[in-house]
Amino acid sequence: MSDFLYRLGRNRVGSSAAEFALVLPLLLIFLIGILDVGRLMWTWNRAEKATQMGARFAVVTDPVPSGLSTFSFVGTGGLTQGDAIPSTAYGTMTCTSSGTSVAVSCSCTSGSCPWGATAASGTTSPFARIADRMHLFFPELTANNIRIAYKPSGLGYAGDPNGADIAPIVTVEVRNLTFTPTLLQLFGGQLTLPSFSSALTLEDSRGLSSN
Repeated sequence: MSDFLYRLGRNRVGSSAAEFALVLPLLLIFLIGILDVGRLMWTWNRAEKATQMGARFAVVTDPVPSGLSTFSFVGTGGLTQGDAIPSTAYGTMTCTSSGTSVAVSCSCTSGSCPWGATAASGTTSPFARIADRMHLFFPELTANNIRIAYKPSGLGYAGDPNGADIAPIVTVEVRNLTFTPTLLQLFGGQLTLPSFSSALTLEDSRGLSSN
């Protein structure tokens, strides 16, 4: 009996399997973590690209606030025909949409916006066209993930006969994005990604498609 117990204590058969069973969970966590980091970087890259292309599209199409491209600054703040428009002549206008209905609303978030806050809504509105272009690069985007701002730049001339009097800085922002790593799916958790933004100066401010 003692000989049997001695041999049993010295037996190493199956030790490799036991060690592998102990290490396996750590290996799986490590592997899934690598895959999740790759997915996160892919999501991050697509969001950045969608933001950049949204800004590029926004500066060569009709502005979201419909009055911006036709408003004349002649007489505003004493400006006369051909005067350079200072950045203090107007404020920042921000346009957003709720859900997927592309019902757009604009508001003046700083200073004054003399062209008014009216914005077209619907599937053919400037906001919707910008959103559609961004969807090509990030299909998961919804309208309420996108915010477009028109900020003073100090560029433009009062009474410009060739288009909009001003050329504001157009900032397209993607916000409120989340990412769910595989391991957190078991617990219903998720990560909130930072906002992504890209800005360009308004160009021709008219047209239906990017050039």
